[in-house]
Amino acid sequence: MTMRIAIAGAGNVGRSIAQELIGNGHRVMLIERQPKQLRPERVPEADWVLADACELSSLEEADVAGCDVVVAATGDDKANLVVSLLAKTEFAVPRVVARVNRAENEWLFTEQWGVDVAVSKPRLMAALVEEAVTVGDLVRLMTFRQGEANLVEITLPKDAPYEGQPVRAVPLPRDSALVAILRGKRVMVPTADDPLEAGDELIFVCTAEVEDQIRAVVLGNEGRELG
Repeated sequence: MTMRIAIAGAGNVGRSIAQELIGNGHRVMLIERQPKQLRPERVPEADWVLADACELSSLEEADVAGCDVVVAATGDDKANLVVSLLAKTEFAVPRVVARVNRAENEWLFTEQWGVDVAVSKPRLMAALVEEAVTVGDLVRLMTFRQGEANLVEITLPKDAPYEGQPVRAVPLPRDSALVAILRGKRVMVPTADDPLEAGDELIFVCTAEVEDQIRAVVLGNEGRELG
């Protein structure tokens, strides 16, 4: 599913998120208020808009109401909160992802301010933007130890081979481990007897070499290729 995504802030973080999402096939618009940061040559596949994303009129002109996701990625937490609130309350954007710059401000980034997810790492932000539409896809969330291991997520689709079966029944490859199951608002540390349910977000730590094998086991041989 291709999404239209607006990113407020075209600094290093905003551009990194944009490149990640464009690489995954999404349409991205970068909104930047500083002319010196307006560098379309850095991410030529994106639409660039010179505007202040904290102003309602700017968001209207950019047609933020037509976006599936808004990412507030500026270096100013106050600006990110304003962008998030406007996106959610004025334009009813389904998903708002906000960057937290200072840890002491993290408590503010809640649903009351229109924030669905508050994070700081560009790759993780990109993955969380896509999370709502990644049933059946493998999404790489983080990389550890200079690329030797990755944190990856697969949302279990209905009728997957091991739906309804216990964790111990899943023949995972070597160099991989199921470390968490996200089910609704619960975070579960899986035990061997826990049954898997459709819609579960399965979080694995594994080497890059076995990602395809994990996908094949969890989704069956028809699992899609990693984008």
